[in-house]
Amino acid sequence: MTDSFLSGDELASRWAPEMFTDGASDDVVDEMVGIFRDFHPIGFRLMAKSLADTDTRELLRAIDAPTLLIWGEGDRRSPLEIAQQLKDAIPNADLALIPGAGHVSNMEAPTAFNLHVRRFCSSVGGSR
Repeated sequence: MTDSFLSGDELASRWAPEMFTDGASDDVVDEMVGIFRDFHPIGFRLMAKSLADTDTRELLRAIDAPTLLIWGEGDRRSPLEIAQQLKDAIPNADLALIPGAGHVSNMEAPTAFNLHVRRFCSSVGGSR
C-alpha cells in the first residue's frame, strides 16, 4: 500500500518523525502529527503523482531571481546531497545550513531559519 492510501493517523505516525531530528521537541512533532492527520488523500495522491511524473530539473538553470535554499543539516527526507545539487543547478543560489534541524527546519529551528531569511531579504532588498 502506498502512503497515499494510509489514514491520517497512519500517515502521521509514519511521516512526522522523518521530518525532524531526534532532538526535536515533542510539541513540534505533535504539531506536525496534527498537520498530517488533516491531509486530504486525493490531494496527496495528486501531489505524489505529479512529483513522480514531472521532472523539472532542467528549469532550475533558468531561475533568474535571488534564491536562498535553507536546509536542515539533519534532513533525513532530502539529504545535503540534494541541497548541493539544487545549489549547483540554480545560478547564484545561496545555501544556508541549519545545524540540529531536519526537513522542516522552520518548525524545528525557527530562530535560525528566520535569521537566514532576514539576512537574505536584506541582502537582496534593493537589488531588483
